[in-house]
Amino acid sequence: MSDVYRKFRGQMAAGGDTQDLAEESGGKNSALSLVLLAVFFVWLGATNPWMLVFVIGLIISIFLHEFGHYWTARKTGMKVTQFYMGFGPRLWSRKRGELEYGIRAIPLGAFVRIIGMSNLDDCDPVDESRSYRSKSYPRRLLVITAGSLMHMVIALTLFIGVYAVAGRMGETGSVRIVYAPVSGSPAAEIGLREGDVISAIDGQELNSREDLVAAITSNAPGEVIAIDVNRDGVPQTFEATLAANPTVATRGYLGVATESMDYIKQSVPSAFVYAVRDGAQAIVGSVKALPQIFNPANAINSLRDSVADPATRPSTIVGASQVGGEAGERDGLKGVLMMLAYVNVFVGVFNMFPSLPFDGGHAAVATYERLRSRNGVRYRADFGKMIPLATAVIALLIVITFAGLYLDITQPFG
Repeated sequence: MSDVYRKFRGQMAAGGDTQDLAEESGGKNSALSLVLLAVFFVWLGATNPWMLVFVIGLIISIFLHEFGHYWTARKTGMKVTQFYMGFGPRLWSRKRGELEYGIRAIPLGAFVRIIGMSNLDDCDPVDESRSYRSKSYPRRLLVITAGSLMHMVIALTLFIGVYAVAGRMGETGSVRIVYAPVSGSPAAEIGLREGDVISAIDGQELNSREDLVAAITSNAPGEVIAIDVNRDGVPQTFEATLAANPTVATRGYLGVATESMDYIKQSVPSAFVYAVRDGAQAIVGSVKALPQIFNPANAINSLRDSVADPATRPSTIVGASQVGGEAGERDGLKGVLMMLAYVNVFVGVFNMFPSLPFDGGHAAVATYERLRSRNGVRYRADFGKMIPLATAVIALLIVITFAGLYLDITQPFG
């Protein structure tokens, strides 16, 4: 067995680095890496401040994920030896008591190491009673799912906060013109303006953008319609002769872009109800997306297509940051926080995929061990037999990640 594979196998079994703090030193390379990391954040802030806000939000979310593991492990009597942000070589670290914490070079996640995660993870016999594997099934399940549960708590908190302070996107009951009318269109000829609120067509009250579209397209080109408008609080009525719709020539066309959705501030109880409902819908959507994510054909097809389908293409933190930055430019802080809420839901679901190295894999193993245990004798699964599958999953993730990174750079969102 090569040293590289032995180290990988050991870290997979242990859930963290198996080297002691004294065995690895950063030196000048660590200092340089920290400087480069700082330069990256400065560049990101200068390029798009909202992207920086989004990335900082992701880092906080990742920290809280690992803190969930750490806190529940300590509360259930497990020994935690490491708490690191990032992977790879150490950039900075300290040791306080039995806990080693710090920052590593690859900012693609974080990890907490709990001793005795599997039969392959050797630990001092004195500490065996504090190992993960020695604890009851409910305690192990609590600890291993704490990260994903923390993501759901973060998402719920963000949903409630945004809905109660800034509002939840919903129908306002009014239809407003959001851009200047198309040049030469009937709307432009009669003097409609951006910001006008269209309240009725031919006396028919409008409550949504869909109502306006239906009212316009139900008329033929050349027909004259009466448009009731509220402009700066003053009611006005205009008459317009409809043109032919560019898509369907038999339908009428006015030439305005409208919107009836906006952020509507909610009470705290109402915000909580909406947060639970929207969070549940996001969980269902995330579960449905997993087969697409783990299907390598989607990555291959996306790389071959001149323009990849945004709905099926793989993406990375780079793409998510692009979307988060755009949300900030469009809706400000509330847009970034909403994006972070949905990302937290997705990560929480994704992390529970029932295969190692995900937390869901450890939860599946713990559940399998519980089902196989009989008459007070605990069954212990052999993690050595699971390493090949875990290696295959990691290899697939690497392929999908590099494909997503390539697409995020060559075909950025937006």
